[in-house]
Amino acid sequence: MNQQLIVQPVVALMLLTLLVWLYMYAKRIPYIVGHKIPGKLIATPELLNARLPQELSYSSNNLKNLFELPVIFYALCLLLLVTQKVDVTYLYAAWTYVALRTAHSLIQCTRNVVEQRFAAYLLSSLVLWFMVLRFALAMF
Repeated sequence: MNQQLIVQPVVALMLLTLLVWLYMYAKRIPYIVGHKIPGKLIATPELLNARLPQELSYSSNNLKNLFELPVIFYALCLLLLVTQKVDVTYLYAAWTYVALRTAHSLIQCTRNVVEQRFAAYLLSSLVLWFMVLRFALAMF
């Protein structure tokens, strides 16, 4: 098996993070400029969130979330590549993880239905922990 195939879902998740980042600024900057909000009034995340409508915080909350558990995914994929343990099961799991994280981001950045968002989060987390435990068992 081509071990480097594990890089594709990693890059896909990085691109998702980029898209969320761009979406966040595409929504926030026009609002801030349009409402002529001075920088000193939005100098901290708390001040910014107090000035913006709640739905303009959805994407920033999602961006923060993309730097939580996905960090473990990145590290695990690097370990899989370095140790040459990539197999079909890991590839399917990695792509499933990315698909569920994408669903989570789409839900959170748009309509933010908590039950749907949580389901996508929970399922993606279970996939990730499956990958981690499988790798840990193979190493010990």
